[in-house]
Amino acid sequence: MLDKNSGISNPPVLIFSSLLLPASQTFIRDLLGEQLKNFIAYYVGSRYVKGLALPSERTIVVNQGKLPGTLVEAAFKFSGFAPKLYQELKQINPLLINAQFGLSGVLALPLARTLNIPLLVHFRGADATVKEEYARYASVNHWIYYRRREILKREANLFLAVSNFIKTKLIEQGFPEEKVITHYDGIDIKKFQPDFSIPREPIVLFVGRLTEKKGCEYLIKSMARVQSVLPQTKLLIIGDGNLRSELEALAAKLLTSYQFLGVQPPDIVKTWMNRAQVLAAPSVTAAHGDSEGLPTVVVEAQAMALPVVSTFHAGIPEAVINGETGFLVAERDVDALAEYILTLLKHHEKWQSFSIKAREHITKNFDNSQQIKILEGIYSSYLKK
Repeated sequence: MLDKNSGISNPPVLIFSSLLLPASQTFIRDLLGEQLKNFIAYYVGSRYVKGLALPSERTIVVNQGKLPGTLVEAAFKFSGFAPKLYQELKQINPLLINAQFGLSGVLALPLARTLNIPLLVHFRGADATVKEEYARYASVNHWIYYRRREILKREANLFLAVSNFIKTKLIEQGFPEEKVITHYDGIDIKKFQPDFSIPREPIVLFVGRLTEKKGCEYLIKSMARVQSVLPQTKLLIIGDGNLRSELEALAAKLLTSYQFLGVQPPDIVKTWMNRAQVLAAPSVTAAHGDSEGLPTVVVEAQAMALPVVSTFHAGIPEAVINGETGFLVAERDVDALAEYILTLLKHHEKWQSFSIKAREHITKNFDNSQQIKILEGIYSSYLKK
């Protein structure tokens, strides 16, 4: 058994997320768990879901399937009872738990107590922004979160916010200010590199879930105005969600050239980022308060030398330099979205300047190797305690 205080290299840490692992959460595996250099990540959760593959030898879930698994999962969520899980985790002897999202943070409280290890919790967006009156009964996990949130504030060691915007939201909700820090998710800038041999096309690209806070409705409306000026411009939408059929109907009514590609693997998304001329991310605050943290897509696009047109929303202004690497407009401002998309499509010299500065900005400030070093420094601080 490893002694976490013995100075042995690569001590294990638990990356806890209730569901392992939805396809939309590549950042947990690709930007966090599998990027650690001085620690080894074990993925722990309530149950498996269809989505991203994880290393089987380092993945442990409470619910192994069928009825018995469902009952064990329920017992774990409501009371923390999961003797088999604790037995497996004690054999690993982890240094700490890094829970992903506030909802998973409260589920990890009994693990931290039983194993007597620190608990760090990442907050990433909706978990810090949705209004309690709408979210409390959205799911069992939400109900448990609001029942245990005050305990989480007291017992967790550190809260990691993915943007200053999220940090502010947590402090407004009474999280201890001295326990809340901003830690940006970076990206692999070696993986996200533009191929300048591929010509850019008159394509406006959207990548994201088709939900209210992503604001795709306003992009479609703005693209009707763009296409009235530049008819050859195409809107390409990658992603899926509960609003897809509604958005497809709106596009059919307003647009002459568009395509919904559904969910696509990362390599395909990257290919389109290399071909498009503009990445549009028209995020808005949803009716129930749901907001972004800092959407990774605006960072990835700029790394691909693709200028962004987005909104003054959540942490986006922390990643997009308005007037230098992209343009930011007020939420739901269809006219401004159209105006700035047209500016980038029509003025090649301005587009070229934004493209170069976007890549430089992300390389300097959002290189994941640097962000991982910072996170590992935080982890290492617990080796001395």
